[in-house]
Amino acid sequence: MHLKNLIVAARGELPVDCLFINARIINVFSGEIISGSIAVHDGHFVGFGDYPACRTVDLKGRFVAPGLIDAHVHIESSMTSVAEFARAVLPRGTTAVVADPHEIANVMGVDGIHYMLAASENLPMNVLFSLPSCVPATAMETAGAVLDAESLRPFLSHERIVALGEMMNFPGVIGGDDYVIQKIHDARLHRKPLDGHAPGLTGKPLSAYVSSGISSDHESTNVMEAMEKLRSGMHLMIREGTGAKNLKDLLPIVNAKTAHQIMWCTDDRHPQDICDQGHIDFMIRTAIDSGIDPVTAIRIGTLNPARYFGLHRLGGIGPGRKADMVVFSDLHRFEAEQVYAAGQLVAENGRMVLDATAHEPVSVPSTMNVKPGPIDFSIPAQTENTRVMSLIPGQIVTGQQVVPALIEKGAAVSDPARDILKIAVVERHKGTGNVGKGFVSGFKLQKGALASSVAHDSHHIIVVGVTDADMITAVRRIIAMGGGLAVVCDGKILEDLPLPVAGLMAMEPLDIVRTQSDALIHAAHALGVRIPDPFMTLSFLALPVIPELKITDKGLFDVIQFKHVPLFADSK
Repeated sequence: MHLKNLIVAARGELPVDCLFINARIINVFSGEIISGSIAVHDGHFVGFGDYPACRTVDLKGRFVAPGLIDAHVHIESSMTSVAEFARAVLPRGTTAVVADPHEIANVMGVDGIHYMLAASENLPMNVLFSLPSCVPATAMETAGAVLDAESLRPFLSHERIVALGEMMNFPGVIGGDDYVIQKIHDARLHRKPLDGHAPGLTGKPLSAYVSSGISSDHESTNVMEAMEKLRSGMHLMIREGTGAKNLKDLLPIVNAKTAHQIMWCTDDRHPQDICDQGHIDFMIRTAIDSGIDPVTAIRIGTLNPARYFGLHRLGGIGPGRKADMVVFSDLHRFEAEQVYAAGQLVAENGRMVLDATAHEPVSVPSTMNVKPGPIDFSIPAQTENTRVMSLIPGQIVTGQQVVPALIEKGAAVSDPARDILKIAVVERHKGTGNVGKGFVSGFKLQKGALASSVAHDSHHIIVVGVTDADMITAVRRIIAMGGGLAVVCDGKILEDLPLPVAGLMAMEPLDIVRTQSDALIHAAHALGVRIPDPFMTLSFLALPVIPELKITDKGLFDVIQFKHVPLFADSK
């Protein structure tokens, strides 16, 4: 951008590159819808009204909104490369994301951050990052990497690092842990906003957490929790992912008094949901359908995140801002017909018209390091009763219950008749041989096993199944692929999806990943599973910062007590 040329063009003394006429402009600054023309020069908006132009585009009365911004996303959860992710969401109007690369960082450390930065260069989408603050999420599992304040410090000056990523270690913040506080201190020195992660946090603990400078949260699941965080001054990111769907539950808090503090985010969203429902555009449509003013719904997905992250050139249609915009016909049915990035048409009618892979793919080394030898999933019975993780539909939080175990030949085994299945985590980073074992209810799997190397956040191999033999077969398949997902029954691989990039992402195009992912889900459903996306659900059962009971490579972990607990309990 040549600043003087931009100023001259804005004065109308130089023909602009393009004049978009007959537009109905969504002005997110004033809340108005204004009919007129938009002048674009050198990839930026320079003014409204009549301008001399090299080219004119007639929008024929259609609406024009700023490009959408996802305020918090883990691109790795799409199981595709960064470029393929861009190809999926750009046609839906998302022109910018603030991605937290802590999934790949948990596997590869600083090399994972470097990978994501390199893989996102030269794309038509603005790929910005928050710096992973909690690698590992806790010290309660074997970590693939450890990122301390010294490791993170060099990244804070990078132009595309715009925040400190979600601070999941809220006990460390509240307790004033120097290891945690140093990261917060460094980010504040660089004037970076501090993203939060505080599921269920209320009262004085919440006040202590916010006092550190942490200013946002995306983990609220109900109105009461969300309102307390808003009253504490936090910016609320309302999430609609694949595993965690909070949008409809939290829409009642969106009104004229609160909307300025709210943003949309997807967090973790699988290819099926992106392809079938959409991205931030889906959240805007849902909000409008629920009675939210359309301009307000659009502002929440544009100007609000731009202001929160200090992205002063994004988030609105106005002079000096980057010419990212979405053209659509129905104000009450936000569906992108054309998407422009820096004034250039990049997508039309749901398809890319500009290549989103303008660079060579970045290679990564193998990240599969499971201890050689047999894998033992047997659980010798100790007492009659066992703790069981309980799935909660549409959420990544779990409950827990204590139930009588099914004992066969002195060992506790899966009991599909009661929907109680064996679950295990196999350590894959250090070759320790650790295998955490437990039980889970809610999958309704009747036979076979499901396994995945996507297991938030340390991303060991997680497996659930009816028989130990099928569980072992599934894990062996994951190892052989260098990471991925697999469905097994009676010793046969029914479906699989290789994820060779850190065991998290595929190299194939999105449509292929989506097709294979569909096949995996259909295979799981054929074995009795009723969860819409069982692999997304499975992936969060190893995350020891989301209540209530989770499993790591070191065993069952009670998030409320923040300690490992024995699998067998003395009584109900």
